[in-house]
Amino acid sequence: MDNREEVREFLTSRRAKITPDRAGLPSGSRRRVPGLRRSEVAALADMSVEYYSKLERGNLAGVSPAVLEALARALQLDDAERAHMVNLAQAADGSGSLTRPRRRRPQEQWKPHRSLQWTLDAITAGPAFVRNGRMDILAANQLFRAFYAAVYATPGNQQNLARFTFLDPASRHFYPDWDAFADITVAIVRAEAGRNPHDKDLHDLVGELCTRSDAFRTRWGAHNVRHHGTGTKHFHHHAVGDLTLAFEGLEMAAAPGLTLTIYTAEPSSSSEEGLRLLATWAATQEAAQHTERSATS
Repeated sequence: MDNREEVREFLTSRRAKITPDRAGLPSGSRRRVPGLRRSEVAALADMSVEYYSKLERGNLAGVSPAVLEALARALQLDDAERAHMVNLAQAADGSGSLTRPRRRRPQEQWKPHRSLQWTLDAITAGPAFVRNGRMDILAANQLFRAFYAAVYATPGNQQNLARFTFLDPASRHFYPDWDAFADITVAIVRAEAGRNPHDKDLHDLVGELCTRSDAFRTRWGAHNVRHHGTGTKHFHHHAVGDLTLAFEGLEMAAAPGLTLTIYTAEPSSSSEEGLRLLATWAATQEAAQHTERSATS
């Protein structure tokens, strides 16, 4: 991905989101651009208009941490946006390889260690899985495979949650609040593009989704990024109905760039009962598949 273009579009989009009132500036009556003017951002960041214009044209190479911090304050960036801007700056001057942890090998070479799969299999109360920033599903427990049965049912998804969300109509039934899932998915992939700008598989995924999905292309152009570590989500599973599940996303220290996510239900809730029914359904499905394989072998 073109770093200068990424920087330019990210800074421009952040500037457009800050209203004068929000920045504590007079709004005036003759504004021809959404959000703040370049001169206003420059003043808030205590830098010249010429220097800020240079940054917004996409040139973050050699920019000091102090300047990045001033820019983050002026644009009122949240933690995820700050991290994304730092990643873009590191990519601009080639320092990312010196400041970020060594990344794992490409996905096609990465296999979960036996102990990781044992850990996933030991989680029987809720779906659990490991993903990368491209949203590839790399390892999962039985309950997750039953939970996301629609992903595994469609080979074209390639076990990728971004493809499932934007290219598989089943996602709109599985995610009752589809727009929220779509926003989060693109924000995660956009953040990964900042952390790992030379990932060919990521380039290919973004190109495919931009070509095949207007919904993805529009969201990609917004340059939104987000940390996605904890929260509550709503699902509709075709076998057990509606589920409201909390989740925790844990960064894997042994494999930088990978996230272990575990879903669970509130104790004594209908969703907890739904997960128990899902486990029974999954066991029944697996037994039926085993019988079918035995009959054909």
